[in-house]
Amino acid sequence: MKTETNPNIDDLLVKSLLDEANVAEQIEISQWLSDSDENQRYFEHFELIWNQSKQLAVHSTIDENAAWERFRKRTRIVAEEPEVVALYPKPFFRILRMVAMVMMTAGVGWLSYLAATRTNANELLTVSSGMETLTDTLPDGSVVTLNKKSTISYPEQFNGDTRAVRLTGEAFFHVTPDKSKPFIISVNDVKVRVVGTSFNVKDNANQTEVIVETGIVEVSKDHRKVTLTPREEVTVMKRGSGLLKSQTEDEFYNYYRTNKLVCNGTPLWRLVEILNEAYEADIVIGNDGLRHLPINTTFDQNNLETILGIISETLTVKVEHQGRQIILK
Repeated sequence: MKTETNPNIDDLLVKSLLDEANVAEQIEISQWLSDSDENQRYFEHFELIWNQSKQLAVHSTIDENAAWERFRKRTRIVAEEPEVVALYPKPFFRILRMVAMVMMTAGVGWLSYLAATRTNANELLTVSSGMETLTDTLPDGSVVTLNKKSTISYPEQFNGDTRAVRLTGEAFFHVTPDKSKPFIISVNDVKVRVVGTSFNVKDNANQTEVIVETGIVEVSKDHRKVTLTPREEVTVMKRGSGLLKSQTEDEFYNYYRTNKLVCNGTPLWRLVEILNEAYEADIVIGNDGLRHLPINTTFDQNNLETILGIISETLTVKVEHQGRQIILK
């Protein structure tokens, strides 16, 4: 965290709140705030406590000098200290003493609060992709690419014997190898366990699907498990505990990462299935005789209308729009 690599940040923040920071210090604070969301949250907590402490201090009748001494002893900063030369005038120390006194009166140590805010390694971070794909780097260096409308939660640090995360939606993982600490993804009641590999996990209302690109992946549910190797996949239905293992027949699982749809003898029904998913469309095949027509081409960052035009020309089919629905005849 940035506050650990900049030990003077608390002093700079205090000077800023007192309007005593010079231009160079203001620039340093601005850069620190832009480095991470965590730094921004730290500052917001800092400012909140500072303002509330000043408001409460106005009404306090407690001996501030005695409170300050108790606070120093409580936080172990008076034990055999060398003489310290004041960096700020006496009014500044008066405010600091008032802040400490008020925080102790409220039953919360100033330094304890800040330490808890800055070092809570068990706090879960949640990243959501919204309406765009999003790539995030996890604490161990593993990289995850979230498809649209997907969310991943993980701790600030992977402590203990595993690296555990939770996923909703769809994501591609490239996991940093660490044999001593397996990487475990929880998707509802399905567990995906790996050491160092790359694979795709997709969860929807009916099933969870895992496709392996490199390495070895173990998928389990209700004490049943399967092991997958490259170009293998497993489908786990929400109802029941069956795990259906098979060979991966296409590379459509990659479309949201590569912006490519690679068709290699792909039947039309399968391409339509992916187009509906990728473009949130409502495409139907109006003639059963067209369902298994094969298509061999790669759609590279094309919009839906362009893709439909290529399908129409390649397979000699008619594209008909009826409201939101698109019918292939």
